[in-house]
Order: sequence, then C-alpha cells, then structure tokens
Amino acid sequence: MTTKIKILVVGLGNMGLSHAKAYHTLDGFEIVGLCSRNIATITDLPPELDSYPKFNDYAGALAALAPDAVSINTWPDTHAEFAVMAFEAGAHVFLEKPVAETVPDAERVIAAARRHNRKLVIGYILRHHPSWAKLVELSHGLGKPLVMRMNLNQQSSGATWNVHKQLMSSISPIVDCGVHYVDMMCLMARAKPVKVHAIGAHLSNEIATDMYNYGQLQVTFDDGSVGWYEAGWGPMMSETAFFVKDVIGPKGCVSIIAAEETGQGHKSDDVDAHTKTNALRLHHGALTADGNFERSDEIIKTTEEPGHDDLCRLEQEFFLKAITEDLDLEEHMTDVLNSLRIVLAADQSIRTGEVVRL
Repeated sequence: MTTKIKILVVGLGNMGLSHAKAYHTLDGFEIVGLCSRNIATITDLPPELDSYPKFNDYAGALAALAPDAVSINTWPDTHAEFAVMAFEAGAHVFLEKPVAETVPDAERVIAAARRHNRKLVIGYILRHHPSWAKLVELSHGLGKPLVMRMNLNQQSSGATWNVHKQLMSSISPIVDCGVHYVDMMCLMARAKPVKVHAIGAHLSNEIATDMYNYGQLQVTFDDGSVGWYEAGWGPMMSETAFFVKDVIGPKGCVSIIAAEETGQGHKSDDVDAHTKTNALRLHHGALTADGNFERSDEIIKTTEEPGHDDLCRLEQEFFLKAITEDLDLEEHMTDVLNSLRIVLAADQSIRTGEVVRL
C-alpha cells in the first residue's frame, strides 16, 4: 500500500494529543480530522495540529470524512460504541485501553473487527517499550511458577486529580491502569488465568461512595504462577514504593530499578514515571556448595529509552504496519480480552468480597 492512511483522531486529552503528534510526523498517515466534544474551547493545541479540520460530533465526522482509520482516545464509557461505529464505517481502529467497560462489550468490539475484516489495535503502550520487552524475555528464563509483583500508585493533585476523578465516574484505577500490567503478567506466564481475588478502599469524599480509589488484585494461573497488582489515585497516596515491577521464579528474579531508587526523582503522577525503567536487575538464585551465590547480579542499563511521546509513536508505527502488512492480530485481541477479564474480575471481587473463578 503506497497511499497514506487517512485517519480521524477522536479525543484530544493527554493520550489523544500524543497519538495525533505521532500521526502528524509519520509518513504513512494523513490526519483528516480532529474530533472532541469540546473542540471549540480547546485553545492550546500544538501549532502543528491546529490547522487540521475540527469536529465536535463523532458520527458526523465519520460520515463526512470516510476515514481509512480512526484513533479513539475518549473516556472509557464510549470506547465500545465508538469502535463498532468505526468498523461499520469501514475503518481500522486504534483504541486506547481499556477496550470496553464490560467483557461482553469487548467481545462485541472484537467481533465487529473480525466481521468487517478491519484491524483492531489496543493502546497497550508497554508492549512497545524495549525495556519492558526485555523484562518479559528475561522472565521466561526464570523457570516456573512465577511470582509477579507490580504496582502504580499516583499521588495526584490539581489537573491530574481532576482527570482521575473524571475517570472514576466510570472506571477504577485497578481497571484503568491494571490492564497494562496484567497484560505483562500474561505475557510472562503464558498460562491460563483461573481465579482472582481483590481488595479496595474508598479514600476520598470527592468521588462517589460506590467507587474505590485504591485497589489491589491477586491473580492465579493454571501453571501455579501468581501475581499481584496495586493501584491508587489521589492526593492522599504515598510517594514511597509507588513503582514496583518485578518477577520471581525458581532460578532467580528480574526487577525494574525505578528512577527514584537511583536519585532521578520522578514523581508518581509524572506520566514518564509510568514507563521509565532506568535499569533492569537480573538476580541469579543458584548457590555454590558452601551456600553463596554462584553469580553476581547483572545490571542491564536502559538509559537510552523512549519517552512518552516516543512510545506513542512506536504504537502508531505498529498500527500502521498492522494495516499495511495485514498482520494477524488474533493473539493480540485474545490477550486484550484476557487482561480485561482479570481486572474486571478484580472489580467484581472488591464489590462482592468473593474470589472470582474465571
């Protein structure tokens, strides 16, 4: 395919703008429109994006532009509807996570992609991060079962806390952020998740009483591997140990050495802190006859790593490749569904107090 992919970008928040900047710079894409319900009030678009046609109605933009692809970066409660509309209009879809708010809606989106023979790529940004790819690769050498420990707590205030409160009108932190890290667990374990248990707490009177802004899940896989994930949003959250990412197996462990541990001082609500790795530490568990470690830990430096906008560009390069090279995305869509199933089971467990079997 030599012609450019005409793309409509829907939603111009943090992720939407980053993706739009990627489409603007990638030769294979041509932005044909920007769409947001409040497009008329947006005054701080980057200069390179300001000249593109603007729309405040998604259905109208789809009908007027007939794009080859749509990039959906809106609130989660619109994801399923907007994606299905795009497929029915003949467009490929890049969809920010989560794919939908419920498993049936996610299945409906995936079924629409298959029915219309269009590509569906979900914004699992960590899959495109070279350091996370290395972490997954090294985890496969640790033996089985695996113990996977991950969290992402954000001490948010000001505009970031406002965004978090808006998100929590429809989705919890453990669901919104958890799909990324549960997806990494699934890639590491490559086993079937079988049960989930979770706990949560409501820590702010600024959010609805039936929504929790702190949660922690535990997932068990059929090979004996286990993982936990913790997420919290709000001004009360701790800056201590907000970034834990490691995996343990019979042969040792591999961990991300977070930036704050090495004096680089990222705050927990810094979007770059969510993916910043700085280095990986590979620990070998084998002992000598006298009980000492056979090998020293290896420090794998990852200082030459992409920032947030660079990662968004990598995602869009993959989306472009999926379209132009007709990549088979069945495994990608299955993984997306599995990770969503786990975090939604965690939400169910928090609300019912019961273990959920998958």
